Amino acid sequence: MAGLVAAARLRELGHEPRVLEKGTRAGGSMLLSSCVVWRHLEWERFRAECPGGDERLQRIIWERLDDALGWLEWLGVEPVWPDTENTLTTGRRYNPTALTRLLVDAAGDIELETSLPENEEPPLILATGGFPGRFARERGLLLRANPWSEGDGLDHGVARGGATTAGMDEFYGRAMPAPPARIREQDFVPLAQLYGREARIFTDDWSEITPLEVAWHENDLVQLIGRRAWYCVAESNDRIEAARAAGGTVIDQEHGLAVHVAGAVTHTIGGLQVDAEARVIGADGLWAAGVDVGGVATGGYSSGLAQALVLGLVAAESIAAG
Repeated sequence: MAGLVAAARLRELGHEPRVLEKGTRAGGSMLLSSCVVWRHLEWERFRAECPGGDERLQRIIWERLDDALGWLEWLGVEPVWPDTENTLTTGRRYNPTALTRLLVDAAGDIELETSLPENEEPPLILATGGFPGRFARERGLLLRANPWSEGDGLDHGVARGGATTAGMDEFYGRAMPAPPARIREQDFVPLAQLYGREARIFTDDWSEITPLEVAWHENDLVQLIGRRAWYCVAESNDRIEAARAAGGTVIDQEHGLAVHVAGAVTHTIGGLQVDAEARVIGADGLWAAGVDVGGVATGGYSSGLAQALVLGLVAAESIAAG
């Protein structure tokens, strides 16, 4: 999302950006998401839920998101939901296919299956989706993201002197049915096992690890369960039946109905340090947007799509301003 937004905004400002896409199609992980673009309703709540994050970047995203959503809708996308239906947040939900198509049209020609050349001249915006593929592989977790986000932007920025943030070992993800469940890209949203707050949690050897409190977004629970765990509940629900239909392991056990789950990485939280104009600190001629930027949600969870939208605009406007 960040790269498409930046390119669309640059074209609007009279520039002709070259858009390189490593994958076989545009849209990255945005296309695979529920496409809710949100911010915390209260600023103090944002700070409390992401206490290790860069307050300056958090403030930019929090203050600019509403206008940025207005810009998207001025381009022509219609929201599916006018708000998030969560009393702690505000934002919009869009159809990810429609939003991707709109941004592709606004961004101009996209060079698919094209990796970043080593000698690419500045100015350059890095918007490669973080490093969830690498992160998941190294930790034995499932991947709940596009298959191309392997840290190309991070590596490029660091090789040119860019600094990294705290939170390099943190991620946003979901509990998903553990193998042998069959999880296709179109299953990333419907197969998310989002009922952990009502479950008792056990390790694979049935040691209970249920926390005293679970956050509303359950991202903290995903960090806790890691590679594998069991969610035990009193009765089934639509998510559990979807897991069963996908070939996941669902059994009756002394603790209740038990679902075998695994942590799945959607995006990383650590990344490149940037300033208030999205310039990569320590690397002249480089900007970063989306989750190539680290240090926004450190210690918690906030919307990766909001980060992509706002920082994509910020980077484009900074370049256009010279």
